[in-house]
Amino acid sequence: MIPPGLLPEGLSDRLPPQAEASARLARRVLDTVAAHGYERVMPPLAEFEDTLVGRLKSMRAQDLVRAVDPVSQRSLALRPDVTAQVGRIAATRLASAPRPLRLSYAGPVIRLRANQLRPERERLQVGAELIGSDSTAAAVEIVNVAIEALQAAGVTGLTIDFTLPDLIDSLAAGPLPLALSEIEAVRAELDGKDAGALAAISPAAAAYLPLMEATGPFHPAMEKLEALNAQLGGAIDSRIAGLRAIAKPIGWDITLTLDPTERHGFEYQNWFGFSIFADGFIGEIGRGGSYAITRADGSDEPAMGFSLYPDPLIDAGFGMESPRRLFLPLHHDESRAAQLRGEGWHTVAALTPQENGEALRCTHWLDGDSPRAY
Repeated sequence: MIPPGLLPEGLSDRLPPQAEASARLARRVLDTVAAHGYERVMPPLAEFEDTLVGRLKSMRAQDLVRAVDPVSQRSLALRPDVTAQVGRIAATRLASAPRPLRLSYAGPVIRLRANQLRPERERLQVGAELIGSDSTAAAVEIVNVAIEALQAAGVTGLTIDFTLPDLIDSLAAGPLPLALSEIEAVRAELDGKDAGALAAISPAAAAYLPLMEATGPFHPAMEKLEALNAQLGGAIDSRIAGLRAIAKPIGWDITLTLDPTERHGFEYQNWFGFSIFADGFIGEIGRGGSYAITRADGSDEPAMGFSLYPDPLIDAGFGMESPRRLFLPLHHDESRAAQLRGEGWHTVAALTPQENGEALRCTHWLDGDSPRAY
């Protein structure tokens, strides 16, 4: 017998007041992005497995929680990420909508396995996608809207870590050529920041050592990246100009860092990506960047977006507010209670004479026409 309160590993209930805090944080983020013209979409929790996997790109079918649809007898997959679903909507249902298309979303996602940093398998994902452009201007908008959304949720001490996910591929095909057999090894050693192992691969691989040095606080790292660019005859001029433009409007209170070769979790992105961290939290609380969605005719459409994962914020108390809860005794004035609800009070009406307002977590009780504090 499974105890009735036992849930599968990695899944948990959100109880009051955390469930309310979760909804409040999501609403603040959605309201912020809506103010910038992003319109809400609500994709379903499950889709046909083959359709979803084809758009996830960085995940395999065996990484998904799956089931068989009793109606169609086809395999379904529960979504591990909403971004791919927004791409499907943009490429199909909203294919003829004017571009750039700005969409937002919020909802749970679930993965087959968790990791050590994040043991939960289900988490809330809130984000925004700009479909039809992956320009520098789009990147500036996306990064700054993400920052504004987190600030609206009360998050401070933010760090934005920039990366150029396809930089190695671009250099390997041009100014710093690599054999196909070397590219993955170079990526791995750059990810691990192992200079000795990188140099040992080949002389061609050793030419990538300056990228390892161009890591850390944004401005010193950019100077090193610019020095490498000069050696390469300006081969990455556009990328450097893009990073400078994206960083320029960001407030002084935001810490900026750069890791130009970071690819873990950015397999979906192309020229630009970023991770968001906050003081006091282990691991990232959001990420985003540029990518491409596949249209119905098989061609690619550029896009830019970000996703936030606010569960650690909720666990830390963000979004928690103490609403004014008003206990309404038996035979109270209904019209007065309705008026007080219109003023922002949360009312709890007594059903029996024995009920205790304080035990029901009320802060006040209605004494005639006036709320009184307990």
